[in-house]
Amino acid sequence: MRTLLALLLVVSPGPSLDPDQPSASGRAVLETGHVDIGPRVRAGEWTIQIHDDHAAPSVWREPADTVLRVLDTAELVVPDDENYAFLGAAAGSTVHVVPQTERPGVVWIGWNTQDPGVLATAGRGITMTLRGVQGPGPVTVFLQSGNLGAPQVLWSSARPVPQPLWVERNTHTHANWVFGAPGVYLLAVGVTAELPDGSTAATDTVLRFAVGDATDPAAAFGAAYSVPSPSASVSPPLSGTGYAFPLGAIGVVAAVLTIGGVLLQQRRTRRRAEESR
Repeated sequence: MRTLLALLLVVSPGPSLDPDQPSASGRAVLETGHVDIGPRVRAGEWTIQIHDDHAAPSVWREPADTVLRVLDTAELVVPDDENYAFLGAAAGSTVHVVPQTERPGVVWIGWNTQDPGVLATAGRGITMTLRGVQGPGPVTVFLQSGNLGAPQVLWSSARPVPQPLWVERNTHTHANWVFGAPGVYLLAVGVTAELPDGSTAATDTVLRFAVGDATDPAAAFGAAYSVPSPSASVSPPLSGTGYAFPLGAIGVVAAVLTIGGVLLQQRRTRRRAEESR
C-alpha cells in the first residue's frame, strides 16, 4: 500500500480555453482522466461547471449531472507524521486521495479560471469558497510548497465555513483531495468575482463525489444537500481577508507521490537543512 505524501502544488498559467467548447447533456460518471471545476460566463450569466478534458473533444458538464468517482485505486496510507494530523485520520489508516499529479485509474480533479468569458469579465481573479460538506467522513484539500514546507490546508470539513480561496485569473491548479471514508460526499461551493463596474458576481453549486468501489454513483446523483450553508453574497477576500494564496504567482512545479521509506529521508533532509543554517 502506498503512503500519502503529496508534496507540491501544481499551478499552470496558460492560454484560455476554446470559447466554442460545447456543453454536454445527460449524466456522466467521471472516474479517470483530467477534470477541472471552474466558473463559466455566457451571456453575462456566471455558473460553476466541470470541464471534462478526458472527453474527446473536451466538454463542459453541469455539476448536478456529474459524479466524480474516486475508486479504490486512490487508496493511500496516512503517514506516521504529526504534520498530517489535520487529516483527522489515524496514522496507518487508509484514505482515498485524489493527488496533485495524475495517477492511472484515479480521476484527476483540479480547478481553473481559463474560461474566455471569465477572462473578459473578472478583474484580477475570483474567490472559490467552500460553503459546506455532507458525507460519511472528513474532507481535506491541501498543498505543500516543498520538501521542507508544512502542508497548507485550503479547505477542511473540520473547520467552520465559509472558507474562501483566492484564485488568480487564467490559472489552472491541482492540489490534494483527501476523503476519510468511502461513501457519497456533497460539497457546496461558491464563486464570487468583483466586476469592472464595481459590482459582484456570485454563483453556487454542489459537487457530487462517489468514493470507493462499493459506492454506487446513482446514490450520489440522488443525494440531496441538506446542510445549511452561508449565503453566496459573502464578499471575496480581495484585500487579504480569508485565505488568499497567490496561486498564479508560483509557476509550474512537479508533484511527488512517494512510497513508505521516503518519509524518513524527508526528515533527514529537513534536519540537515536546519543544521546548515
